[in-house]
Amino acid sequence: MAAPQYAILRFAKYKGPEISGIEAHNERTKEKYASNPDIDPSRTHLNFHLIKPERKYRAESEKQIAEAGCRTRSDSVRVVEALITATPEFFKGKKRAEIREFFNEALEFIKQNQAPETIISAVVHLDEKSPHMHLCFVPLTEDKRLCAKEILGNKKKLTQWQDKYWEHMVKKYPDLERGESASETGRDHIPTRVFKQMARLNKQHDKLAELLSDMKFTNYKERSAQIAAFLEKYIPDVAAMETQMKKYEKFFKTADGKQKALEKKNDELTAALEKSEKESTVKKLQEMRLHSDYERIKGILDRIPPEIIRAYTHRDSKTQEVHHYR
Repeated sequence: MAAPQYAILRFAKYKGPEISGIEAHNERTKEKYASNPDIDPSRTHLNFHLIKPERKYRAESEKQIAEAGCRTRSDSVRVVEALITATPEFFKGKKRAEIREFFNEALEFIKQNQAPETIISAVVHLDEKSPHMHLCFVPLTEDKRLCAKEILGNKKKLTQWQDKYWEHMVKKYPDLERGESASETGRDHIPTRVFKQMARLNKQHDKLAELLSDMKFTNYKERSAQIAAFLEKYIPDVAAMETQMKKYEKFFKTADGKQKALEKKNDELTAALEKSEKESTVKKLQEMRLHSDYERIKGILDRIPPEIIRAYTHRDSKTQEVHHYR
């Protein structure tokens, strides 16, 4: 039996400084992407735009907001990103022209439901595991108000977005099935890149633990210098992860209470259950493990001798994050 092919549409809202981060990822403006090993730089030239940005994302959003005469607050959503794709099985055997046709069709769907002139960029990535499109727009309503909440709505409206997206795409691609919305899975979507960041931090944690465990009287000075140097990357990376974890704080507050029930449910899953349901449960468990991993990679800082911390801060006096964790 062939694996199901799902139409996938997800939204993310961005308010300020993080906009430049998603722009760097979407537009591939960085030379290296250590935090995302799935990016294959030798294939980046295959990426293509359906809509090219005329200026920086933040600058374009501020321009449109000003022209619309909208008032903003520091916590106003200025950019909405739609991630548009399908499960990998859908793209198997498809040529570049067929892939472009699929994303053009998806772009038409967005244009029918959001003013085309508000779209900042629509770029298709072919240099990762599965083709996908990042489409960013300024959340201006038809009557020129800045209101992402009205456009994306509550859980019910997000479900309607999923319905409409599938109904639009299935006309041309009848094998596509409707994907799950965040409201149906009972969770907000945590991007894959966050899990990749944590995987990298876990490796760094293990290396740091190895250095700490190997400290002896005979090599103390050498190991101290190595650990202080290692902290120059580790502590900023932990600080960056803290920013991500705060973003999903609401999810993690309810996660602990659900973990045992989900683990029990996962144990009881049988072959009779749909693969998609099993994957959804496993995904939830992965998200909760993310929280415990974060506590682990942060906690090791308490094992570092104070004199090594002082050596680290002396090496880079600008780094202040360490005081936050001790």
